[in-house]
Amino acid sequence: MPTIFPNTVLTLFLSILLLIDNHSHASGWDTWGADKAGSRYSNLQQINRETIDRLQPVWQYQTGAVASHSQIENENAGFQVNPILLPKEAGQHLVTCTPFNRIVAIDPVNGAERWTFDPQTVIHGYGNKNDPRGKKSVPYSKCRGVSFWQDKESKDKQAHCSQRIISGTNDLKIIAIDAISGKVCEDFGVQGVVNAEPLAMAKQPAWPGEVKFYQPPAIINDTLVIGTSVRDNHRVNAPSGAIRAFSVRSGELLWQFDPIPRDPNDPEYQNWDPKAATETGGANTWGGISVDEQRDLVFLPTSGPSVDFYGGNRPGDNRYSDSIVALRGSTGEVVWHFQLIHHDVWDYDVGAQPVLVELSKEGEPFPAVIQATKTGMIYIFHRETGTPYFPIEERAVPQDGVPGELLSPTQPFPTAPPPLVPHGSSKDDFWAPLKGKCEEKYGSARFGPIFTPPSLEGTIVEPSTAGGINWGSVAIDKTNKILVTNVNRAQHFVQLIPNEKISSKADDSGEFKVGEPRPLHGTPYHLKQGPVMSPYYAPCTEPPWAELVAVDIEQGKILWQSPLGTLDKLAPVPIPLKWGTPTFGGPMVTAGGLVFIGATADNRIRAFDLSTGEEVWEFELATGAFTLPMSYEINGVQYIVVAAGGHPFIYRRPGDFITAFALGEPQSVWDRLLKLFN
Repeated sequence: MPTIFPNTVLTLFLSILLLIDNHSHASGWDTWGADKAGSRYSNLQQINRETIDRLQPVWQYQTGAVASHSQIENENAGFQVNPILLPKEAGQHLVTCTPFNRIVAIDPVNGAERWTFDPQTVIHGYGNKNDPRGKKSVPYSKCRGVSFWQDKESKDKQAHCSQRIISGTNDLKIIAIDAISGKVCEDFGVQGVVNAEPLAMAKQPAWPGEVKFYQPPAIINDTLVIGTSVRDNHRVNAPSGAIRAFSVRSGELLWQFDPIPRDPNDPEYQNWDPKAATETGGANTWGGISVDEQRDLVFLPTSGPSVDFYGGNRPGDNRYSDSIVALRGSTGEVVWHFQLIHHDVWDYDVGAQPVLVELSKEGEPFPAVIQATKTGMIYIFHRETGTPYFPIEERAVPQDGVPGELLSPTQPFPTAPPPLVPHGSSKDDFWAPLKGKCEEKYGSARFGPIFTPPSLEGTIVEPSTAGGINWGSVAIDKTNKILVTNVNRAQHFVQLIPNEKISSKADDSGEFKVGEPRPLHGTPYHLKQGPVMSPYYAPCTEPPWAELVAVDIEQGKILWQSPLGTLDKLAPVPIPLKWGTPTFGGPMVTAGGLVFIGATADNRIRAFDLSTGEEVWEFELATGAFTLPMSYEINGVQYIVVAAGGHPFIYRRPGDFITAFALGEPQSVWDRLLKLFN
């Protein structure tokens, strides 16, 4: 049930508008990330620099997921959803999903629940009688959003399933339901369900939930394209990370693309060891996929091949992994690709959604695709050809990996923009108040520039394996060509331990435990890893530990950097130090000159002035909002909406809240009414 916040004037005003308006309209967000380009941009400007101080909550909805699931299920779930607003002819619902794949349609004006659909996803582990690992098998359930499709050939937009909600599930099903009613589309798959588990799990799973769908499919014309999450750092022969396309109408498999080239006819197969090309898994697309329908192009960010921190079993660059790959949407044919990390042994997955924007170069149009990375480097390419906007240089990087490793001698660096986070580590980087304790803990580790490889003594990896820029990607002010993103400024510790030096059997359950050795099956090593933290649970590096950063795209220059996050929810004493917190999720930019972002471990959603980076507004939510905000307009009222549910790794304070904000105390009720009737 929704909570209506006590602003009777605003609530009454919205109700009057709904009653008297027979031609209501909406403007907003019908695709994950705002649009198929992934821009995270709203052209609305009612909420702006001058009005932001009047922004306040107007309703809050709870999905019920926390109450209906166990503590361990909730603590290890990711409520990272970005809701979408359907057009009026599709019911004008605000549609969201829980981490357990229950789909909910909400009234976007008052937060009332309209309908729900539960696909009865099977959650592996948690004492399931068929799961011998019991509660040790933690699946990290997620649903980051759903997708919307309209049948352009249908003359009756109200016909059953002429408009569809499409969603992937944690147990590898793809479901299609009618967007208006929430009822099953019987002509899709078998009674509305495509079971993709036989495709995704060609190799025997080593643990329950090893492969999942949790990112919403991309829709290009009548085709849905979906990637998977594949468990990291477990076994060399991990399941395939193939990306697959299905008919939105029938559920028929149309094509698939495996970033590990198994086919000898693939141009990149010759650059792989034949055994590695057969056995290596992963390189999946677990981040957002972007679409250029006009050009019939689909843009994939691919992750690292298995396993993350050792590549002796997979010599060479390992292309198409850790790349941006442009595919023909109708066929799955590779149009072009560019590898951003050669032979990845740092867990530098490319997880950020590629973002499409129209630029100009030397007076000529330049249809661009921007790929942000965990390294904090931003690469910009021509959408059709893959030609870089700024030159990209292959530069020599450190060698001397562990015995058996075969590192790439170079890595690609864009000449602009500059990296958004520090590159490389040194003992001199330790923050003065913590320097002694951090040197005592990490003094024997290996330090060095970016791409210093994992080692037997342990390596300080900077940027961290979390980024830099993670799956939240970047937001684009389309008018002024300004890019905004949140970055982690942290270090990570990685150590490879020879198997023969492990005296007892290491824990191989699904639950991640910081600092404990875990076997990398199929390699000579166990892995020990974790964030570089002092004994006082503070990062060893000098704050800020997270920032919001703005970049002039066409000039390739950083415009401003602002600390992101307050320590009062993490520190033993609630001191409101703005030193930054771990940040996951991403920003939204509006035409009102504002940047909205949650994504911090302090329960807040914030607004920043796009031109200066000044924080101009904040609101404390029930828990952390590790997702993307969104915005829409109905009946002349602009709303900001965000989900809050905590984070399974860094902020185990579960929640299931969707909160909407709008401006209080309209300047003139009569002006709004006159505008409506005009």
